[in-house]
Amino acid sequence: MSPRAAVVWTPEFLHYDLGDGHPLDPVRLDLTMRLATGLGVLEGVEPLVPTQAPDDEVQRVHVPSYLTAVKSAPEAPFGVGHGLGTEDNPVFFGMHDASALVCGGSLLGAKEIAEGRADRAVNIAGGLHHAMPDRASGFCVYNDCAVAISWLLDHGFDRIAYIDVDVHHGDGVQAAFYGDPRVLTVSLHQHPMTLWPGTGWPGEYGDGDGAGYAVNLPLPPGTSDSGWLRAFHAVVPSLVSEFRPQILVTQCGVDTHAEDPLANLGLSVDGHRTIYRALRELAEHAAGGKWLAVGGGGYGLFRVVPRSWTHLIATVLDRDVEPHRPLPAGWVAHVAGLTGQQLPTSMTDGRDSGYEPWSEGSDRVDTAVLETRRAVFPLHGLDPDDPRD
Repeated sequence: MSPRAAVVWTPEFLHYDLGDGHPLDPVRLDLTMRLATGLGVLEGVEPLVPTQAPDDEVQRVHVPSYLTAVKSAPEAPFGVGHGLGTEDNPVFFGMHDASALVCGGSLLGAKEIAEGRADRAVNIAGGLHHAMPDRASGFCVYNDCAVAISWLLDHGFDRIAYIDVDVHHGDGVQAAFYGDPRVLTVSLHQHPMTLWPGTGWPGEYGDGDGAGYAVNLPLPPGTSDSGWLRAFHAVVPSLVSEFRPQILVTQCGVDTHAEDPLANLGLSVDGHRTIYRALRELAEHAAGGKWLAVGGGGYGLFRVVPRSWTHLIATVLDRDVEPHRPLPAGWVAHVAGLTGQQLPTSMTDGRDSGYEPWSEGSDRVDTAVLETRRAVFPLHGLDPDDPRD
């Protein structure tokens, strides 16, 4: 384990609860921490307990009138506006407190790194990347990713690379820094023609001084581990290395999994594990080892999210879990009492996550890669047609 890695966690995160039947069920967080504990990943690790982000920190990203609406909505939930009270973002009691706590968790991870107590930190409750300055969106009330990045910009960092591997476009974080060349936002997601929010085209590459610093790689439905990793390695390492960030911030949604009920990519838990290792290597080689990882989407509550995010926590801590490691009997028994689904038996889906390095081809993934490279590589002095770049 890295002696300079931090895990941010408090059971109070479970209060971010959008209600029975909502896809974003906080049970996924509880089951992840139970699994990580049962496998010994957290042995000797004292999780850091965050406090709510104060209003002035949340207002780095969100306008004051929106905070007022979030605070007052539980008492007057009808017609509140700001994207609240919708099917995606229903109003719940304690909504401001729970949402500010998520922000506080990602802020705490950022502060641990900025103040030299850790090189890496992980907050699986974070990753609420869709929230906009004046409205909730896509299950996200406050945008903890953007809040943490804004804080880092004011505390010693002037080159931050944000990489979003959620199946949905990281639209809220992109919007927050669309004209800011200090923040490179990279989002790999299912193609916007086929999935909400319908944004994240290669031509969305930033504005003004920020031109070239928003990068979008939309992938066709059905993309598997090998295609996803081929695309990632064809675009991300070259751009990040050229950008020379001082820290890597990654949104690690796991709704790219083939079993996820809300999307249509075809990744596996093995692919997720390989992605996390690639992000760790990228942080080590391109960002001085500084890495803040947050959670995100993922709606395979019992079979997918706990295993994938346990691999994430283990990767951050340099306690990698072997794929064929059996799931603890106590964890399986606990989960079996919550769902009638057949549960996996180990930390793998039995998939090979190997991939062939990119070269210009004619399949749909290669076409997507080339569109993205041609949109942004020349703005960084890179050759979009040369696979060595």
